[in-house]
This record gives sequence, structure tokens and C-alpha cells, in this order.
Amino acid sequence: MTGTRQVRPDASSRTTLGKAADENFPVAPFFLPRAWRDDLMAVYGYARLVDDIGDGDLAPGGADARHLGLTPEEAEDRLALLDAFETDLRRVFDGTPHHPLLAALQPTVRRCRLTPEPFLGLIAANRQDQSVRRYETYDDLLAYCELSANPVGRLVLAITGTDTPERIRRSDEICTALQIVEHLQDVAEDLGNDRIYLPAEDLKRFHVTESDLARPTAGASVRALIAFEAERARGLLHAGIPLVGSVHGRLRLLLAGFTAGGLAALDAITAAGFDVLPGPPGPTKPSLMRQAGAVLLRARREG
Repeated sequence: MTGTRQVRPDASSRTTLGKAADENFPVAPFFLPRAWRDDLMAVYGYARLVDDIGDGDLAPGGADARHLGLTPEEAEDRLALLDAFETDLRRVFDGTPHHPLLAALQPTVRRCRLTPEPFLGLIAANRQDQSVRRYETYDDLLAYCELSANPVGRLVLAITGTDTPERIRRSDEICTALQIVEHLQDVAEDLGNDRIYLPAEDLKRFHVTESDLARPTAGASVRALIAFEAERARGLLHAGIPLVGSVHGRLRLLLAGFTAGGLAALDAITAAGFDVLPGPPGPTKPSLMRQAGAVLLRARREG
């Protein structure tokens, strides 16, 4: 935006942005227009930082808390951090934010006329993570994904000027699926943080206990449970593919990449025999490319 100062990320912000390389899908691939890449990375930086606050995974040194005006003691309180982060987020829309990643987000918000709601949803999800550590039903989990994942897809559509009610609905299916896939990859890590994102009703159905999830490798009942949840996620990804077919050009490639990333991660989970307990099975590049081609072919037929 003309007249907007360029914000240089500090060391902690660069650490946050560097995590884009670890995602299941390309966040802002080279083939996109430069403006889209900048906007997507600004949104990614926001989403990654709020997740790092919620997970207690901020860069060492306390720079993020200082940017938000918190003392070292207050920085130990994740809810206090989230409250301060929300206050600074609101400055993006009506003032001058203090945190470098939020300052970098402000030109994107103004240029794309973004609203606060999706950003607030991500904060709400991380607040929920501080008190809700188990989900009784699949519907409960979907309600969490409505806050934790779906806002990201809605922001991508808003940035690219393609947000219609039908596209948002399809995007929500894809984003919810991607969140479920991430939960499946991270069962062991989440349990180490006293969180389980597998619905309790499904654990009961497959006769899986929490102690089963704490084992080094998965037994038959855990593998059956993970296979069931993986098939649910695959169904959501396939249901969302018409979104890919409804757009054109480089945006189609981007959305195909997001969808293929989820499908390739599911391939990795399947190849591991649905044993996710030793560590997160990650998608391979050949699988990602193969799935991207399959998504584009199916999107052409269904779009």
C-alpha cells in the first residue's frame, strides 16, 4: 500500500515465519503474484504466532511478550499473552500495533479489507485450548475446528477476492480436514500436553483408552481408530475439491496444493499402518505431487 512503512521482522518473528517450511502444504509458493505471497505470509505469521502463544512455544528470549507490553512474570500466563495479543490485534484495525508481525499484517488488512472476525476466531481457539483438553463428540471437535482452522481458509479467499458463500462452505470442509489430519499426526505430542483431539465417543467405540495412546507404538484398536478418523478427513477433503475447480489460474494451483498436502499426509499415515504414536508421519514430495495432479484432474471434472 502506498505510504505504508515497511516492517522488518525481528529475530523472534523470523523464527515464527520460518515454521512455514514445516507445514503439510506450501504456504505461499513461488508461482503466486508477489502481492499474494506477501499477504499470505502476513496471515500465516499471525496464525502461527497465536498458535505458538497457545502452545507455549514462543521463541526464546521473551521478545514477543515485550512487544505486547508484558512483564516476564505475565509472559508465563498464556491467557494473559492471548489477551494482550488480542488488544494489539485490534490496533491493526484502528491504530498502530506494537508487535512486528501485527504491524506487517496491517497493510494486508487494509489492502484486502479484511475483518477482525477470522483473526479473533483463531485467538478464541487458543483460549479454548487452555481449558478444554478433551472432546466428547465429533460435533464438538467440528465446533473447535470452526475456530481453529476454518478462519484461515476464509482469509485466503478474502485475500484473493474469491470469497462467496459456496466457496466458503467448501473451504471450511478442506480446512477442517486439514486440522483433523494435523491432530492425527500429533496424537503423541498432544497427549504429552494433556490434550486429546480424538472424540471420546470414538475412543469408546474402538475400545481405546488414554493409556493406549501413551504407548510407544499403536495396537490394533488404536490403528483402527486412526484409520476411521483418517477416512473422515479424506471424505472432507474430497468434498471440498469443487472449491479448487471453481477458481482459475494460479489460485487453483494454490488450493490444489493445500488439498493435496492433506491427502499426502493421509497417505503417510496409511503407509505407517496408521501407527502415529512413534511420531508424526509426514507427506513425501512424490506423494504431494501425485495428489496435486489427482486433485486438479478431479477439480476439472467437478468444477
